[in-house]
Amino acid sequence: MNTEFSLSSLGEFGLIDRIQSRFPQPVAPELGIGDDAALLTPSPGMQLVVSTDLLAEGVHFERSFGPLRLLGRKALAVNLSDLAAMGARPRWFFLSLAIPVGFPLDEIEALLDGVAEQATAHGVLLAGGDTCGSRSGLVISVTIMGEQRPELLLRRSGARTGDEVWVSGTLGDSALGLQLLLKNRPVSGCNETEYVVNRHLDPTPRCGLGQALAKAGLASAMIDISDGLLADLGHICEQSGCGAEIRLAQLPRSPQFQRLVASAPLSLWQLAAAGGEDYELCFTASADRRAAIQELAKTAGIPATVVGKVTDSGRVVAYLPDGSIFQPSSAGYTHF
Repeated sequence: MNTEFSLSSLGEFGLIDRIQSRFPQPVAPELGIGDDAALLTPSPGMQLVVSTDLLAEGVHFERSFGPLRLLGRKALAVNLSDLAAMGARPRWFFLSLAIPVGFPLDEIEALLDGVAEQATAHGVLLAGGDTCGSRSGLVISVTIMGEQRPELLLRRSGARTGDEVWVSGTLGDSALGLQLLLKNRPVSGCNETEYVVNRHLDPTPRCGLGQALAKAGLASAMIDISDGLLADLGHICEQSGCGAEIRLAQLPRSPQFQRLVASAPLSLWQLAAAGGEDYELCFTASADRRAAIQELAKTAGIPATVVGKVTDSGRVVAYLPDGSIFQPSSAGYTHF
């Protein structure tokens, strides 16, 4: 813990110096922190891929939920997940912070530790950003830039009738973790609870799998699952002019999740199909590519599961194990 300085005594430019010292900088002739704007050059033949996300205290997170280090990791992870959904390689990011008056400096440093951990893990460089005061809560904004060859980029608009619908990893853990946090359920001492809460606080962006699918040309459309499977698959269907059928019994669920919701089956399906913040990948692919995708996912070390198929219905329909249509209380997260 840093007791020598407060944020106010350090000042904006002192804070910027501390931020810069934590992150490797772009190599000349590129230019990162230290001038009015960054100078960045994509690799030859590559197209830039850019995404922005904002996390606001009281809307996207509560400081009481967990260590600020994990919040820093998540702030960058959700942007990395957007690039994964396009099959792009991360290159640079911009970090902006709006910080309340009196915010503890050691907590800001913990937040930066988490951002730096995630940046190092994915080889992405800090190229700039901004800092200012906040009259309400902490606000974190990240803009990320990646690259990929134009012909390999994956979009939401490529799904075709007859394609299979796939998801990576497991679904519902993060939504259940958030539910437990909101209910002030104790985390320590229960392995299942610790697991799902950590899945909410520290999601893993599927960058390697996304890039591998793009390079292999196996997927026809892709999106990351941030608002919930039904909502995000709906975005693919809208952009592709199609529909989809999902079999809820096929949704991949972690053993920890299944044990925690064993007595609440309807809650199980709501969390897994529409809970959101899974940050897994949902993608579509021709049925004749199933074996190749399974082999690719095995090599990447990330499970991938077929959960349904693309139809020409123009809507997303989810079926319960008994064959009846699932009616979610909401299809996924919405801000407004």
